[in-house]
Amino acid sequence: MSYKSVFVCAGLVAFAIASCDSQSQEAADPEAVVNVYSARHYDVDDDLFERFTEQTGIDVNVVEGKSDELIERIKTEGEASPADVFITVDAGRLWRAEQAGIFQSAFSPVLDEKVPANLRHPDGLWYGLTKRARVLIYNVESVDPAELSTYEALAEPEWNGRVCVRSSSNIYNQSLLGSLVETIGLEETEAWAEGLVNNFARDPDGGDVNQIKAVAAGQCDVAIANHYYWARLAKSDEPESQDVVSKTAVFFPNQADRGTHVNISGVGVVAGAEHQESAISFLEFLISDEAQEVFANSNNEYPVVDGVSMDPIVAELGEFKVDEVNVSAYGRNNPDVVKLVDRVGWK
Repeated sequence: MSYKSVFVCAGLVAFAIASCDSQSQEAADPEAVVNVYSARHYDVDDDLFERFTEQTGIDVNVVEGKSDELIERIKTEGEASPADVFITVDAGRLWRAEQAGIFQSAFSPVLDEKVPANLRHPDGLWYGLTKRARVLIYNVESVDPAELSTYEALAEPEWNGRVCVRSSSNIYNQSLLGSLVETIGLEETEAWAEGLVNNFARDPDGGDVNQIKAVAAGQCDVAIANHYYWARLAKSDEPESQDVVSKTAVFFPNQADRGTHVNISGVGVVAGAEHQESAISFLEFLISDEAQEVFANSNNEYPVVDGVSMDPIVAELGEFKVDEVNVSAYGRNNPDVVKLVDRVGWK
Protein backbone atom coordinates (compact mmCIF):
# COMPACT_ATOMS: atom_id res chain seq x y z
CA MET A 1 0.00 0.00 0.00
CA SER A 2 1.29 3.44 -0.85
CA TYR A 3 2.10 5.75 2.06
CA LYS A 4 -0.39 8.20 0.63
CA SER A 5 -3.87 7.18 -0.55
CA VAL A 6 -6.20 10.12 -0.75
CA PHE A 7 -8.96 11.46 -2.95
CA VAL A 8 -10.98 14.66 -3.20
CA CYS A 9 -14.59 14.57 -2.01
CA ALA A 10 -16.92 17.57 -1.65
CA GLY A 11 -13.95 19.92 -1.88
CA LEU A 12 -12.03 18.18 0.93
CA VAL A 13 -9.45 15.43 0.78
CA ALA A 14 -10.70 12.10 2.12
CA PHE A 15 -9.12 8.76 2.72
CA ALA A 16 -9.44 6.06 0.04
CA ILE A 17 -8.77 2.35 0.28
CA ALA A 18 -6.02 1.63 -2.20
CA SER A 19 -6.58 -2.08 -2.77
CA CYS A 20 -8.04 -5.28 -1.41
CA ASP A 21 -4.50 -6.27 -0.40
CA SER A 22 -4.24 -3.22 1.82
CA GLN A 23 -7.59 -4.08 3.41
CA SER A 24 -6.31 -7.52 4.28
CA GLN A 25 -3.04 -6.12 5.66
CA GLU A 26 -4.81 -3.65 7.94
CA ALA A 27 -7.23 -6.30 9.10
CA ALA A 28 -4.27 -8.53 10.02
CA ASP A 29 -2.36 -5.76 11.75
CA PRO A 30 -4.63 -2.83 12.59
CA GLU A 31 -1.73 -0.86 14.09
CA ALA A 32 0.29 -0.95 10.84
CA VAL A 33 -1.16 2.37 9.69
CA VAL A 34 -1.20 5.98 10.81
CA ASN A 35 -3.64 8.57 9.45
CA VAL A 36 -2.17 12.05 9.28
CA TYR A 37 -4.02 15.34 8.84
CA SER A 38 -1.38 17.85 7.76
CA ALA A 39 -1.38 21.59 7.17
CA ARG A 40 2.26 21.45 6.03
CA HIS A 41 2.53 21.27 2.25
CA TYR A 42 6.10 20.28 1.45
CA ASP A 43 7.27 17.49 -0.85
CA VAL A 44 10.00 16.68 1.65
CA ASP A 45 7.32 15.67 4.17
CA ASP A 46 6.03 13.09 1.70
CA ASP A 47 9.55 11.72 1.28
CA LEU A 48 9.92 11.40 5.05
CA PHE A 49 6.61 9.59 5.34
CA GLU A 50 7.84 7.08 2.77
CA ARG A 51 11.03 6.55 4.78
CA PHE A 52 8.98 5.91 7.90
CA THR A 53 6.97 3.25 6.09
CA GLU A 54 10.12 1.62 4.74
CA GLN A 55 11.66 1.46 8.21
CA THR A 56 8.61 0.39 10.20
CA GLY A 57 6.14 -1.22 7.80
CA ILE A 58 3.52 1.28 9.02
CA ASP A 59 1.60 2.91 6.17
CA VAL A 60 1.01 6.66 6.31
CA ASN A 61 -2.26 8.00 4.90
CA VAL A 62 -2.30 11.77 4.48
CA VAL A 63 -5.09 14.34 4.36
CA GLU A 64 -3.79 17.80 3.45
CA GLY A 65 -5.60 21.09 3.94
CA LYS A 66 -5.49 24.44 5.66
CA SER A 67 -5.04 24.32 9.41
CA ASP A 68 -8.39 25.79 10.45
CA GLU A 69 -10.24 23.61 7.93
CA LEU A 70 -8.58 20.46 9.27
CA ILE A 71 -9.30 21.43 12.87
CA GLU A 72 -12.95 21.97 12.01
CA ARG A 73 -13.06 18.70 10.11
CA ILE A 74 -11.70 16.71 13.05
CA LYS A 75 -14.23 18.40 15.33
CA THR A 76 -17.07 17.60 12.92
CA GLU A 77 -15.98 13.99 12.50
CA GLY A 78 -15.91 13.57 16.27
CA GLU A 79 -15.36 10.05 17.55
CA ALA A 80 -15.63 8.75 13.99
CA SER A 81 -12.58 10.72 12.84
CA PRO A 82 -9.91 8.50 11.29
CA ALA A 83 -7.22 11.07 12.21
CA ASP A 84 -4.38 9.81 14.38
CA VAL A 85 -1.96 12.73 13.99
CA PHE A 86 -2.38 16.44 13.31
CA ILE A 87 0.48 18.55 11.90
CA THR A 88 0.39 22.30 11.48
CA VAL A 89 2.59 25.39 11.39
CA ASP A 90 2.78 28.01 14.13
CA ALA A 91 2.24 27.52 17.84
CA GLY A 92 -0.82 29.74 17.61
CA ARG A 93 -2.54 27.21 15.39
CA LEU A 94 -1.49 24.39 17.68
CA TRP A 95 -3.20 26.30 20.47
CA ARG A 96 -6.38 26.56 18.39
CA ALA A 97 -6.34 22.80 17.92
CA GLU A 98 -5.66 22.33 21.62
CA GLN A 99 -8.63 24.53 22.53
CA ALA A 100 -10.80 22.50 20.17
CA GLY A 101 -9.91 19.34 22.11
CA ILE A 102 -8.01 17.86 19.17
CA PHE A 103 -5.01 16.47 21.07
CA GLN A 104 -4.18 13.89 23.72
CA SER A 105 -0.91 13.60 25.66
CA ALA A 106 1.65 11.49 23.84
CA PHE A 107 3.43 10.19 26.97
CA SER A 108 6.70 9.65 25.13
CA PRO A 109 10.01 9.86 27.05
CA VAL A 110 11.80 10.03 23.68
CA LEU A 111 9.90 13.16 22.64
CA ASP A 112 10.25 14.75 26.07
CA GLU A 113 14.01 14.17 26.05
CA LYS A 114 14.77 15.34 22.52
CA VAL A 115 12.43 18.32 22.06
CA PRO A 116 13.43 21.31 24.24
CA ALA A 117 10.90 22.22 26.91
CA ASN A 118 10.16 25.64 25.40
CA LEU A 119 9.27 24.03 22.05
CA ARG A 120 6.64 21.59 23.30
CA HIS A 121 3.41 21.64 25.24
CA PRO A 122 3.98 21.24 28.99
CA ASP A 123 1.57 18.29 29.08
CA GLY A 124 2.81 16.61 25.90
CA LEU A 125 -0.21 17.55 23.79
CA TRP A 126 2.05 18.63 20.91
CA TYR A 127 5.73 18.90 20.03
CA GLY A 128 7.79 21.18 17.82
CA LEU A 129 9.02 19.66 14.55
CA THR A 130 10.91 22.58 13.04
CA LYS A 131 11.93 26.00 14.25
CA ARG A 132 11.81 29.37 12.47
CA ALA A 133 13.19 32.70 13.64
CA ARG A 134 11.29 35.96 13.14
CA VAL A 135 14.13 38.26 12.20
CA LEU A 136 14.78 41.77 10.94
CA ILE A 137 15.61 42.18 7.26
CA TYR A 138 17.40 45.45 6.55
CA ASN A 139 18.59 47.40 3.52
CA VAL A 140 22.39 47.22 3.48
CA GLU A 141 22.75 50.65 1.86
CA SER A 142 20.43 52.65 4.13
CA VAL A 143 20.88 50.87 7.47
CA ASP A 144 24.00 50.35 9.53
CA PRO A 145 23.45 47.09 11.48
CA ALA A 146 24.74 48.97 14.52
CA GLU A 147 21.42 50.87 14.39
CA LEU A 148 19.52 47.63 15.02
CA SER A 149 19.03 46.04 18.41
CA THR A 150 15.56 44.83 19.44
CA TYR A 151 12.00 44.44 18.23
CA GLU A 152 11.06 47.09 20.77
CA ALA A 153 13.46 49.63 19.27
CA LEU A 154 11.51 49.65 16.00
CA ALA A 155 8.82 51.65 17.82
CA GLU A 156 11.27 54.48 18.55
CA PRO A 157 10.98 57.83 16.66
CA GLU A 158 14.15 57.26 14.60
CA TRP A 159 12.37 54.51 12.69
CA ASN A 160 9.44 56.70 11.66
CA GLY A 161 8.39 55.86 8.09
CA ARG A 162 11.02 53.14 7.80
CA VAL A 163 9.33 49.86 8.84
CA CYS A 164 7.47 47.27 6.75
CA VAL A 165 5.53 44.32 8.16
CA ARG A 166 2.61 42.21 7.01
CA SER A 167 -0.93 42.37 8.38
CA SER A 168 -1.69 41.79 12.05
CA SER A 169 -4.16 39.11 10.97
CA ASN A 170 -1.17 36.94 10.11
CA ILE A 171 -0.56 34.26 12.72
CA TYR A 172 3.22 34.84 12.68
CA ASN A 173 2.77 38.42 13.85
CA GLN A 174 0.12 37.41 16.35
CA SER A 175 2.49 34.86 17.84
CA LEU A 176 5.29 37.44 18.07
CA LEU A 177 2.92 39.72 19.95
CA GLY A 178 1.76 36.81 22.13
CA SER A 179 5.37 36.22 23.08
CA LEU A 180 5.85 39.88 23.95
CA VAL A 181 2.73 39.86 26.10
CA GLU A 182 4.21 36.93 28.00
CA THR A 183 7.59 38.59 28.57
CA ILE A 184 7.00 42.36 28.84
CA GLY A 185 3.26 42.44 29.64
CA LEU A 186 0.10 43.49 27.84
CA GLU A 187 0.39 47.22 28.47
CA GLU A 188 3.98 47.51 27.23
CA THR A 189 3.23 45.29 24.22
CA GLU A 190 0.33 47.55 23.24
CA ALA A 191 2.52 50.64 23.56
CA TRP A 192 5.12 48.94 21.35
CA ALA A 193 2.56 47.95 18.74
CA GLU A 194 1.19 51.49 18.64
CA GLY A 195 4.68 52.89 18.12
CA LEU A 196 5.41 50.32 15.44
CA VAL A 197 2.24 51.23 13.53
CA ASN A 198 3.24 54.90 13.69
CA ASN A 199 6.55 53.97 12.07
CA PHE A 200 5.08 52.02 9.14
CA ALA A 201 6.48 53.09 5.77
CA ARG A 202 3.23 51.89 4.20
CA ASP A 203 0.09 49.99 5.11
CA PRO A 204 0.69 46.25 5.50
CA ASP A 205 0.58 44.58 2.10
CA GLY A 206 1.40 41.02 1.10
CA GLY A 207 3.37 38.31 2.87
CA ASP A 208 6.87 38.15 4.27
CA VAL A 209 8.52 37.95 0.85
CA ASN A 210 6.72 41.15 -0.16
CA GLN A 211 8.18 42.88 2.88
CA ILE A 212 11.70 41.71 2.01
CA LYS A 213 11.30 42.91 -1.57
CA ALA A 214 10.02 46.26 -0.31
CA VAL A 215 13.20 46.65 1.74
CA ALA A 216 15.33 45.86 -1.31
CA ALA A 217 13.35 48.37 -3.38
CA GLY A 218 13.91 51.11 -0.80
CA GLN A 219 10.24 51.39 0.14
CA CYS A 220 11.29 50.78 3.74
CA ASP A 221 14.57 50.28 5.56
CA VAL A 222 13.72 47.29 7.73
CA ALA A 223 11.09 44.56 7.81
CA ILE A 224 10.03 41.83 10.20
CA ALA A 225 9.95 38.41 8.50
CA ASN A 226 10.64 34.72 9.05
CA HIS A 227 14.24 33.84 8.24
CA TYR A 228 13.46 31.07 5.75
CA TYR A 229 11.80 33.45 3.28
CA TRP A 230 15.10 35.30 2.90
CA ALA A 231 16.95 31.95 2.69
CA ARG A 232 14.67 30.79 -0.14
CA LEU A 233 15.45 33.93 -2.09
CA ALA A 234 19.16 33.40 -1.43
CA LYS A 235 18.97 29.86 -2.86
CA SER A 236 17.02 30.94 -5.95
CA ASP A 237 18.71 31.13 -9.36
CA GLU A 238 16.37 33.90 -10.49
CA PRO A 239 18.19 37.22 -11.10
CA GLU A 240 15.39 39.15 -9.38
CA SER A 241 15.76 37.11 -6.19
CA GLN A 242 19.54 37.46 -6.23
CA ASP A 243 19.14 41.21 -6.62
CA VAL A 244 16.89 41.32 -3.56
CA VAL A 245 19.37 39.28 -1.52
CA SER A 246 22.31 41.47 -2.57
CA LYS A 247 20.51 44.54 -1.21
CA THR A 248 19.37 43.04 2.09
CA ALA A 249 20.71 41.22 5.14
CA VAL A 250 19.40 39.35 8.18
CA PHE A 251 19.63 40.62 11.77
CA PHE A 252 18.72 38.62 14.89
CA PRO A 253 17.11 41.02 17.39
CA ASN A 254 17.31 41.03 21.20
CA GLN A 255 20.63 39.22 21.38
CA ALA A 256 21.72 41.28 24.37
CA ASP A 257 18.70 40.26 26.44
CA ARG A 258 16.06 37.55 26.05
CA GLY A 259 16.88 36.42 22.49
CA THR A 260 15.15 36.29 19.11
CA HIS A 261 11.53 35.15 18.86
CA VAL A 262 11.13 31.67 17.35
CA ASN A 263 8.09 29.75 16.28
CA ILE A 264 7.53 26.15 15.28
CA SER A 265 5.70 23.77 13.08
CA GLY A 266 4.35 21.08 15.36
CA VAL A 267 2.62 17.75 15.67
CA GLY A 268 0.40 15.97 18.15
CA VAL A 269 -1.55 12.74 18.61
CA VAL A 270 -5.28 13.21 18.03
CA ALA A 271 -7.63 12.48 20.91
CA GLY A 272 -9.30 9.12 20.30
CA ALA A 273 -6.66 8.06 17.77
CA GLU A 274 -7.39 4.49 16.68
CA HIS A 275 -3.72 3.78 15.95
CA GLN A 276 -2.12 5.38 19.00
CA GLU A 277 1.04 3.27 19.11
CA SER A 278 1.72 3.90 15.43
CA ALA A 279 1.04 7.58 15.95
CA ILE A 280 3.61 7.88 18.75
CA SER A 281 6.15 5.92 16.70
CA PHE A 282 5.52 8.34 13.85
CA LEU A 283 6.12 11.38 16.09
CA GLU A 284 9.32 9.86 17.44
CA PHE A 285 10.54 9.27 13.89
CA LEU A 286 9.88 12.91 12.97
CA ILE A 287 12.21 14.13 15.72
CA SER A 288 14.92 11.56 14.93
CA ASP A 289 18.23 12.99 13.72
CA GLU A 290 17.53 11.57 10.27
CA ALA A 291 14.18 13.32 9.88
CA GLN A 292 15.35 16.52 11.54
CA GLU A 293 18.24 16.81 9.10
CA VAL A 294 15.87 16.38 6.16
CA PHE A 295 13.53 19.05 7.52
CA ALA A 296 16.36 21.50 8.13
CA ASN A 297 18.15 20.99 4.82
CA SER A 298 15.05 20.99 2.63
CA ASN A 299 12.81 23.72 4.06
CA ASN A 300 15.43 26.24 5.23
CA GLU A 301 14.16 25.82 8.79
CA TYR A 302 16.06 25.13 11.98
CA PRO A 303 15.89 21.67 13.57
CA VAL A 304 14.36 21.47 17.03
CA VAL A 305 16.89 18.81 18.01
CA ASP A 306 20.39 19.99 18.94
CA GLY A 307 23.40 18.85 16.94
CA VAL A 308 21.61 18.29 13.63
CA SER A 309 23.18 19.81 10.51
CA MET A 310 21.22 22.42 8.58
CA ASP A 311 21.10 24.05 5.18
CA PRO A 312 24.39 25.89 4.41
CA ILE A 313 22.62 29.18 3.61
CA VAL A 314 20.84 29.09 6.95
CA ALA A 315 24.00 28.00 8.76
CA GLU A 316 25.83 31.01 7.29
CA LEU A 317 23.41 33.30 9.10
CA GLY A 318 25.25 32.27 12.25
CA GLU A 319 24.26 31.11 15.69
CA PHE A 320 21.87 33.23 17.70
CA LYS A 321 20.33 33.40 21.15
CA VAL A 322 16.76 32.08 21.20
CA ASP A 323 13.98 33.53 23.33
CA GLU A 324 13.12 30.57 25.56
CA VAL A 325 9.59 31.58 26.47
CA ASN A 326 7.41 28.49 26.04
CA VAL A 327 5.73 28.68 22.65
CA SER A 328 2.43 27.57 24.20
CA ALA A 329 2.12 31.17 25.47
CA TYR A 330 1.60 32.47 21.94
CA GLY A 331 -1.82 30.93 21.61
CA ARG A 332 -2.80 31.47 25.22
CA ASN A 333 -2.24 35.21 24.77
CA ASN A 334 -3.82 35.34 21.32
CA PRO A 335 -7.27 36.64 22.42
CA ASP A 336 -5.61 39.65 24.04
CA VAL A 337 -3.42 40.17 20.99
CA VAL A 338 -6.37 40.26 18.59
CA LYS A 339 -8.00 43.00 20.66
CA LEU A 340 -4.71 44.85 21.05
CA VAL A 341 -3.94 45.17 17.34
CA ASP A 342 -7.44 46.43 16.71
CA ARG A 343 -7.03 49.14 19.33
CA VAL A 344 -3.74 50.39 17.85
CA GLY A 345 -4.99 50.29 14.24
CA TRP A 346 -2.64 47.62 12.95
CA LYS A 347 -4.55 46.47 9.89
